[in-house]
Amino acid sequence: MFTLAEVASLNDIQPTYRILKPWWDVFMDYLAVVMLMVAIFAGTMQLTKDQVVCLPVLQSTVNSKAQAGTSGKADVTTVETTTGQAEAASMRTVSPGSAPTVTPDVPLSRATSSQYQPTESGQTLKKEQKDSSGRKTNLDFQQYVFINQMCYHLALPWYSKYFPYLALIHTIILIVSSNFWFKYPKTCSKIEHFVSILGKCFESPWTTKALSETACEDSEENKQRLTGAQSLPKHVSTSSDEGSPSASTPMITKTGFKFSAEKPVIEVPSVTILDKKDGEQAKALFEKVRKFRAHVEDSDLIYKLYVVQTVIKTVKFIFILCYTANFVNAISFEHICNPKVEHLIGYTQFECTHNMAYMLKKLLISYISLICVYGFICLYTLFWLFRIPLKEYSFEKVREESSFSDIPDVKNDFAFLLHMVDQYDQLYSKRFGVFLSEVSENKLREISLNHEWTFEKLRQHVSRNAQDKQELHLFMLSGVPDAVFDLTDLDVLKLELIPEAKIPAKISQMTNLQELHLCHCPAKVEQTAFSFLRDHLRCLHVKFTDVGEIPAWVYLLKNLRELYLIGNLNSENNKMIGLESLRELRHLKILNVKSNLTKIPSNITDVAPHLTKLVIHNDGTKLLVLNSLKKMMNVAELELQNCELERIPHAIFSLSNLQELDLKSNSIRTIEEIISFQHLKRLTCLKLWHNKIVNIPSSITHVKNLESLYLSNNKLESLPAAVFSLQKLRCLDVSYNSIAVIPIEIGLLQNLQHFHITGNKVDILPKQLFKCVKLRTLSLGQNCITSIPEKVGQLLQLTHLELKGNCLDRLPATLGQCRLLRKSGLVVEDHLFDTLPSEVKEVLNQDTSIPFANGI
Repeated sequence: MFTLAEVASLNDIQPTYRILKPWWDVFMDYLAVVMLMVAIFAGTMQLTKDQVVCLPVLQSTVNSKAQAGTSGKADVTTVETTTGQAEAASMRTVSPGSAPTVTPDVPLSRATSSQYQPTESGQTLKKEQKDSSGRKTNLDFQQYVFINQMCYHLALPWYSKYFPYLALIHTIILIVSSNFWFKYPKTCSKIEHFVSILGKCFESPWTTKALSETACEDSEENKQRLTGAQSLPKHVSTSSDEGSPSASTPMITKTGFKFSAEKPVIEVPSVTILDKKDGEQAKALFEKVRKFRAHVEDSDLIYKLYVVQTVIKTVKFIFILCYTANFVNAISFEHICNPKVEHLIGYTQFECTHNMAYMLKKLLISYISLICVYGFICLYTLFWLFRIPLKEYSFEKVREESSFSDIPDVKNDFAFLLHMVDQYDQLYSKRFGVFLSEVSENKLREISLNHEWTFEKLRQHVSRNAQDKQELHLFMLSGVPDAVFDLTDLDVLKLELIPEAKIPAKISQMTNLQELHLCHCPAKVEQTAFSFLRDHLRCLHVKFTDVGEIPAWVYLLKNLRELYLIGNLNSENNKMIGLESLRELRHLKILNVKSNLTKIPSNITDVAPHLTKLVIHNDGTKLLVLNSLKKMMNVAELELQNCELERIPHAIFSLSNLQELDLKSNSIRTIEEIISFQHLKRLTCLKLWHNKIVNIPSSITHVKNLESLYLSNNKLESLPAAVFSLQKLRCLDVSYNSIAVIPIEIGLLQNLQHFHITGNKVDILPKQLFKCVKLRTLSLGQNCITSIPEKVGQLLQLTHLELKGNCLDRLPATLGQCRLLRKSGLVVEDHLFDTLPSEVKEVLNQDTSIPFANGI
């Protein structure tokens, strides 16, 4: 027989799961334990004391009772003489009611002979009286044992024998049904995860700090505080600021929960300061809650399983009640048994007594009573399950009591679990709701961020950029630390991948800030901060994925000078270009758009009269419509890079103020339209690099004011003489083409300062090249040059000379005459440098403080 502890283990659940057991489940568990004890007690009693005792029913007794309905036959053999009848009558007279004393097991001869013996003697009468006090059956002990066992199985109702075991089985089924949802794998994992997260959320210091800082007091509590009532729970300190209500006073003051902090929870410093470890744990909890919600809200398996097990318990209750009620009266103390073993015993009927009948009947009544109570609770549970929509849970009350108005309502299994928790303690779901709020999460990030990024740490990340400005770059943070706005001498602020960036009013103290970068960072600004940016910001860089990420306040920065937009503006994907009107940007001078445009957005023309520089960098998307360019009459610099242009757009020829044109990385094959540039009197710089140009037309001579010509990375095989008629040309770049000869006409370019012909097929340097005495940069690398003329010494202003990658065997000693040339500006193989005389090497190795620039 198993013990109570072994059976009770079926009802054992993890202590942490108790939070999901409402009062009816707890009550039913206790009822199940009591029913289990009743069943085990009944079973133990039955195994140790259960038995029946049977005695044979005499035939004469049966006939005397049925004498009125018989035909006069008697079980006792009598003598048909008058003497025998008289004696029989006298015996009945002597012993009233002794007629059944004559037993069938007495031999007939003995019975008849006794009738002829003298009955008047005292000895015989005494013996006869003695025999009349009992009935002899002449059955031995083994026969009684046999009959008792036979009648136990034949005469006893089956419920008297199996009631304890049935009660035990029923109780085990009820126990299993009560806790099956904790054991079923597909629900157990979710429940275990939920309970774990719930416990951590309840005990998290962030929960207490968040609610204490942002909660609103109930009207009664406010009233008590105003009147100075001392009715706060003992676990909340009232040692400071009693009776002074404020928005930062804590809301949670319910009994049963103890705050871990000993300081008054109404102190702001104790609320806002969060330990780094606690902050990391809270951030991890936010992520766990988010993933758990997404995992659980898509199904209602837990709810359905709980409903099914409740229905099973209810059906079980009805079934037990129906069949046990019919067997209560069947359990009795006396039973009649007909074992049909007369050939062995000599009797056909026995009267039996069941010694456990009284006890079993009382236990059965107790069991039925417990089952009834259990069933009524099951019915109440079903009523609760279907009375309210348990697959929806609203945090409306929490939203009203706190500032976390964004706590979302949940559904399905997530909602059901929270409803179950509310039956245990509503404080759990209230504190759990903190981790469903984005406001709470953002506030945690803000506190953790400010705790980590102090003023000293930010100061260490400030650097100097190429323009010698103080720059701070913040990357992938949860927000903008408050200490950033204490760096009052900062010139450039870069915010990258900070989705929750907020610019407060404190930015107004950054008087040196003129450049702001927002890379995938749709920053929000306060009104005071916007006023400051509107008046002081000069340069803004915005990088985005969708045009909707561009903050609306960007279009209102009236004093903005430079705007850089990097992102998707394709009109095919967006029916309308998402740019708002740029009309308010009245002082905008430079507009740089790096996107995938098929046409120039019409909104850009709103600022066309003010623009002096327009840059469009496409990602290879062909720019088809360029008519809007005609409106930009004041544009001095125009860049159309990577736009898949095959020819120079005609709209450019209308830009009379154009000074620099850059058509880099297109598909231009011919530049015959260059003759039209003669109308662009101010054009000084033409960049046609990284195209597919095969030759340069002679009409280039009409662009007389050209000072810089970039034709690198094309397919040029020669340089026409017309190029060298551009007397104002200061920079000529024809690197990485297929040019084999440098024309002698190059000597005509007396103003040439920078000449780049790297990566071609040049083998001989003409002497006329060294007549360009103003050359400062000469790039001749990666060619087939075998020697450098001695006249290189005439280039007195030369600061950069590239010769690496040629077929040289020595360097001319006249390099020492280039007084501005230093070893750092001489790009050549080391072994060639060693061929120079020692005095030349000493001159080249000298330090100089004269700055130089390559002019590119």
